[in-house]
Amino acid sequence: MDCYTANWNPLGDSAFYRKYELYSMDWDLKEELRDCLVAAAPYGGPIALLRNPGRKEKPASARPVLEIYSASGVPLASLLWKSGPVVSLGWSAEEELLCVQEDGVVLVYGLHGDFRRHFSMGNEVLQNRVLDARIFHTEFGSGVAILTGAHRFTLSANVGDLKLRRMPEVPGLQSAPSCWTTMCQDRVAHILLAVGPDLYLLDHAACSAVTPPGLAAGVSSFLQMAVSFTYRHLALFTDTGYIWMGTASLKEKLCEFNCNIRAPPKQMVWCSRPRSKERAVVVAWERRLMVVGDAPEGIQFVLDEDSYLVPELDGVRIFSRSTHEFLHEVPVASEEIFKIASMAPGALLLEAQKEYEKESQKADEYLREIQELGQLPQAVQQCIEAAGHEHWPDMQKSLLRAASFGKCFLDRFPPDSFVRMCQDLRVLNAIRDYHIGIPLTYSQYKQLTIQVLLDRLVLRRLYPLAIQICEYLRLPEVQGVSRILAHWACYKVQQKDVSDEDVARAINQKLGDTPGVSYSDIAARAYGCGRTELAIKLLEYEPRSGEQVPLLLKMKRSKLALSKAIESGDTDLVFTVLLHLKNELNRGDFFMTLRNQPMALSLYRQRIEGRVAALQAAADAFYKAKNEFAAKATEDQMRLLRLQRRLEDELGGRFLDLSVHDTVTTLILSGQNKRAEQLARDFRIPDKRLWWLKLTALADLEDWEELEKFSKSKKSPIGYLPFVEICMKQHNKYEAKKYASRVGPEQKVKALLLVGDVAQAADVAIEHRNEAEMSLVLSHCTGATDGATADKIQRARAQAQKK
Repeated sequence: MDCYTANWNPLGDSAFYRKYELYSMDWDLKEELRDCLVAAAPYGGPIALLRNPGRKEKPASARPVLEIYSASGVPLASLLWKSGPVVSLGWSAEEELLCVQEDGVVLVYGLHGDFRRHFSMGNEVLQNRVLDARIFHTEFGSGVAILTGAHRFTLSANVGDLKLRRMPEVPGLQSAPSCWTTMCQDRVAHILLAVGPDLYLLDHAACSAVTPPGLAAGVSSFLQMAVSFTYRHLALFTDTGYIWMGTASLKEKLCEFNCNIRAPPKQMVWCSRPRSKERAVVVAWERRLMVVGDAPEGIQFVLDEDSYLVPELDGVRIFSRSTHEFLHEVPVASEEIFKIASMAPGALLLEAQKEYEKESQKADEYLREIQELGQLPQAVQQCIEAAGHEHWPDMQKSLLRAASFGKCFLDRFPPDSFVRMCQDLRVLNAIRDYHIGIPLTYSQYKQLTIQVLLDRLVLRRLYPLAIQICEYLRLPEVQGVSRILAHWACYKVQQKDVSDEDVARAINQKLGDTPGVSYSDIAARAYGCGRTELAIKLLEYEPRSGEQVPLLLKMKRSKLALSKAIESGDTDLVFTVLLHLKNELNRGDFFMTLRNQPMALSLYRQRIEGRVAALQAAADAFYKAKNEFAAKATEDQMRLLRLQRRLEDELGGRFLDLSVHDTVTTLILSGQNKRAEQLARDFRIPDKRLWWLKLTALADLEDWEELEKFSKSKKSPIGYLPFVEICMKQHNKYEAKKYASRVGPEQKVKALLLVGDVAQAADVAIEHRNEAEMSLVLSHCTGATDGATADKIQRARAQAQKK
């Protein structure tokens, strides 16, 4: 027991901190950590490394390599970086790697180096470049905060739903702040920054100067700041060597510590255990690590190598080229059991169990002592709780054996907590294995939840382990095995080196009729990967026609969808496909398709006859009762009824399900322009709407000569920009340019950009001296072809600002 506490370090009189090794890192790093951009995800997440070109000179031809490792140093991905210079790396809550470039573009990569997507932090960031960036996490998701070269901040609180927010300007800020961080208060993301001896808090509306209460005198600069994992506490490192610790609201001071070191630390992070009253900060310099809190003396460690700190919910991970360690406050249960000369009930029970294994009578003495004090249930619970916080399986077993031994002498001790702890520890030990490399603590595991852990195993493609955990914990199939198998199948369809037939057969053999698995979802993923034939094969295994048909329609396999709908016997589903076919095919092909499907034709006739009968009944009822309410009936209602009866006589019942706008379009397409205009007048369709209908109809016919006549018939009530848009939609750039020349000044720039004339659009925007138009043109400029145009706009902007 003395050896067990050898790595315990007291911080004051009330807390101990210990540091133990998680893994011996076996990665073969080509760079020192100090020469790399480093990002490590919390909750035992992966580590990303990218050589920082600003740190170390290399031949110009040498491109940096982005490397991703598990927390144990097992390589997950390696890719040559071919994009722009990177300022910062960070992991999202979904374990996606965010790479923030100097131009404000954020590239998102998966755990295995697969490119997911990219997004931009806005034109202002693009123009002023990125000086620094932070990736942070809130209850809304993962956010990005940017410090630009203009010393302004831009942030988005959730990269999954990108809404950029430009933060207020800091008065008089002429250079980069000495340090800054992001905070989340009252469900809103804030930025705290230091400028000399002053602190400023930025929210979406204002910039406020703030002062930490009880700060020691003589501070002329803040060198480092850190916010706790839960955003509740803040630490500030000053140029006087003091560390101020208090609440993140800056309303209360917790303590202050003098490090006697004025050199700025490389990193400073919080090290706090959930629900603990102790507050400690870990500060790292080049070769020294210090744990400080509300105590006269701190704890110091010597760092043999360049190290990196990763703040966690209940401690700090510390990794270097050779080791990966965990530093945390010793939990109360462990402290009470293992503290030297402890007389806690858990300590006595552990000793009793050990003596029992030695067949010593002392076991009975210890046990009687606990029972006489009535503390046996507490002793059992202490041992169970302490076992959860132990990293090494041998110590876990020792504590659980003691708990099991104590339970034997209790009549009504509920076994749930003991059984649950045994299960949780088996799961934790499995994922902590070197080859898996997820060193979760018990507290982190409970906070993360088993469902999120399973998602992370699936993300690492560790499907067998995830399934074993589900089966061991007896999770419902829909939440466990079925969901994981569905993920496996979606990954399987991405293996393009395997034939469609083999992939479909392998998936069906593995999944069979597993409840909760949707073959249509897997087929949709295959279609998204460009494997249409594989998607169709997978849909053959989908037992629900209602799930097959929508995807077949999306894949433009409408006739196959119609056959599947007819096989299902669901008339509503058949009508859905018929409506889709009617919109997709021309009239002749539509009726030819129906002629080959007698059941569908019969259903369609029934539907049309039903509509005709309903219309006839409505008309008869109207004429029968019109004398009773003739005074109330408007002329428009009478005209509408007459028109509907005329359409029935002239066009036939099959057109009765068309709207008035559809009928107008049909008449235009058949060359009956005068009837279309008369119908529009009867129904009081506005001129703007009629022009739209005629414009789209003539463009669909590709009757450019008639469209030209129509455009000159009278002044267009919708302007000429729609003519440009509709011609470009039909890929007729010649016609589009012709109409672009007629567009009015207020829409001229947009029209020129639509036809790809960026240079002329720039000239018009500069002539108008319109900032919004110049920004629009600038957003269409590409570095390769429009560099001169972009320079011209920038010069025009500069001249406008001088004036």
